[in-house]
Amino acid sequence: MIFEKVDPPQISLNYSTMSVKSSSSASTWFILSALGTASIYIVFIFFSLNPFDLNTTSSLINNSDYSVAEKDNASSVIINPDYNVTEKNKCDLFKGHWVPDPTRPLYTNLSCPTLPDSKNCAKYGRKDSDYLNGRWKPQDCELPRFDSNIFLSILRSKRLAFVGDSVARNHMESLLFLCLLSQDQTPMEWWRGYEDRDITFYFPSYDFTLMVFWANTLVLANERVVNGSKTGVFDLHLDKVDHYWAILLPALDYLIISDAHWFFPKSYLYEGGQLIGCIYCDESNVTQLNVPFAIGKAFRSTLEYIDECEQCDGLVTLLRTFAPSHFENGFWNTGGYCNRTSPYSEDQVNLDGYETELRNSQVKEMERIRNISEKRGNKKRYEIVDITRAMIMRPDGHPGSYWNNKNAHGHDDCAHWCLPGPMNDLLMAVLQKIDGSSIG
Repeated sequence: MIFEKVDPPQISLNYSTMSVKSSSSASTWFILSALGTASIYIVFIFFSLNPFDLNTTSSLINNSDYSVAEKDNASSVIINPDYNVTEKNKCDLFKGHWVPDPTRPLYTNLSCPTLPDSKNCAKYGRKDSDYLNGRWKPQDCELPRFDSNIFLSILRSKRLAFVGDSVARNHMESLLFLCLLSQDQTPMEWWRGYEDRDITFYFPSYDFTLMVFWANTLVLANERVVNGSKTGVFDLHLDKVDHYWAILLPALDYLIISDAHWFFPKSYLYEGGQLIGCIYCDESNVTQLNVPFAIGKAFRSTLEYIDECEQCDGLVTLLRTFAPSHFENGFWNTGGYCNRTSPYSEDQVNLDGYETELRNSQVKEMERIRNISEKRGNKKRYEIVDITRAMIMRPDGHPGSYWNNKNAHGHDDCAHWCLPGPMNDLLMAVLQKIDGSSIG
């Protein structure tokens, strides 16, 4: 099938509305204003201390062999056993268990007061502390403890962006707001977008730019509106990459993509502008498809787009796999809760269940594009930060009722993660592998 071209947004810059403000620390801060959200980012790029090169956008995907008939085979993929093995000791970092570590956390909500309220579980009454003290232990090796100096040294003079939903933002927050990166290096905040969905920070000492961009499905997703009210029903165009984030690809050195949770609402799926099926709909004349199928198609389109980007040589794309929620006796808006206070052991969970099926649909597409990219002779690199297995075992890690919007919204949060967060040791280990650093 042919992937339909989607024109990038028209950029209109309003230079007269920009102002420059000096701070007491002699740092230069920019207050940016432009017409439209995309314009704001372009203004930032061209007038920042470390300007990007955005002469052209990436080329579009040409074709795909992911047919509707493959939907029943999404979880039957055979994963390359070497994709997550370190070069040094052949240890699978992503198979293991959680162990108590009394040396953690390195800080608390009191020692790092910039934690986002929605993830600051201790501030809102959580008294137990074991959820802060867990350490992931691979079966055959020790996982290096996160070290901000090592992390920032690897990313010196680089630009890294988290692209995904609010769980992707949660991952970025666990890096920055917990003082993992900012405990010794004070970043400059350049931009904070609507509802904090898009944030950009710059670390002058390392010339490192850290960003997060909202893209709840990676592809074009339109929520249906009836009589001026949102319906919670979406139209997903699985072959149209959302240019809101994709237009910035040529400016990046590292890209971390992660999405899944926004594929669960009732959705109608399109390719080439034609309806091909739906998720959780009850129309007898529409093909019933499933979430793993939709996720696989969206990731295939996204990864094809990245690999076809002619201005993205050297780009490292990391897939952070599905981070499961742990609702019990209900879901987000139906009374679900999560009040467990300790991790699961391997024999307490089903490691081959639906969460793993969702993970497999993502990993299948990463394996596929890696093989295609190698045959094309591209200089891009694709790696996986496979957190699904580890996070299946962490029902204790969610805010639950201990979040600032509990009273306002009347439900528990069993999808996001309390901070300090548990994912960053694995991320640093994968970056060390890419960099060629020691992982011992």
